[in-house]
Amino acid sequence: MFHCHEREQRVTFVLMKKPKISIVVTVYNEAENIAPLVSRIEAAMAGIDYELIYVDDGSSDDTVKNLRAIQNERLIVIEFRKNYGQSLALMAGIDHAQGEYIATMDGDLQNDPSDIPLMLEKAESEDWDMVAGNRANRQDGFLLRKLPSRIANWMIRRLSGVHLKDYGCALKVFRAELAKDLGLYGELHRFIPVLAQLEGARITQVDVRHHAREFGQSKYGLNRTFKVMSDLLFMLFLKKYLQKPMHLFGNVGLFLFAIGVVINLYLAFLKIGLGHDIWGKPLLILGLMLVIAGIQLITIGIVIEMQMRTYYESQQKRPYKIRSITKSQ
Repeated sequence: MFHCHEREQRVTFVLMKKPKISIVVTVYNEAENIAPLVSRIEAAMAGIDYELIYVDDGSSDDTVKNLRAIQNERLIVIEFRKNYGQSLALMAGIDHAQGEYIATMDGDLQNDPSDIPLMLEKAESEDWDMVAGNRANRQDGFLLRKLPSRIANWMIRRLSGVHLKDYGCALKVFRAELAKDLGLYGELHRFIPVLAQLEGARITQVDVRHHAREFGQSKYGLNRTFKVMSDLLFMLFLKKYLQKPMHLFGNVGLFLFAIGVVINLYLAFLKIGLGHDIWGKPLLILGLMLVIAGIQLITIGIVIEMQMRTYYESQQKRPYKIRSITKSQ
């Protein structure tokens, strides 16, 4: 009886054992890149207990078909019903990850999976919560990719206070508990280091390899610049005013109120002191419209963002719907 019980304990331990690291790859119409990347990950992770989670973000090509054709016991495929964006794809992969650490990377073969073991070793040996990649020799076009990225990196560095060289590199390794607390709503995957710092994470960055795209086309263009700007404004609110919003809204409100008082006193002097007709003056209309519209737009935008987070997190809901989850045998 003793030996039987001991064997049951050993079996339970094996079943409950978590992989060392979960590798989350988000893809959208990357059919030609599936097999080469899975093969490279398998070679790079030799000797390391890992699971590979692919999240298909509503691809319209053969991406899911090619994933299901791979006979790999470590591979898990999460298929979205439609395209939700990279942030929610990352969230889904992280939610379903079982590893002690979680690595994220793009599925376009530009990130090199051979960097993951080195980043994992650095995170473990030096006790970092997040190790981010820096594309030291980036293999992208200068005008459409590198230049906008450098401008965005400079702005994020200056305004957020998180001093990294490359915020846009998808290759990162986190502690699992940190990754699961990030809250990647909207398109905040660009600001993962800032979100991590808000959680009190210890962050470092290492140079990683970067390859030119072999198959397919980039899904990013100059239009993302405006998304980065709008998301950066919200990140600044989260970083500086989340716990003291009155310092933001109160100061702005007082400033606008003071301007309004000055304008009203001036117009009252024109009306009462000089007998001028002030009704319909552009100054009166413009002042009122700008003050009301500015306060409403900024306040409503932030309030809705916070309400959305409260809605999902308080009810343990997720802003995505999964069509299916399959694991190859």
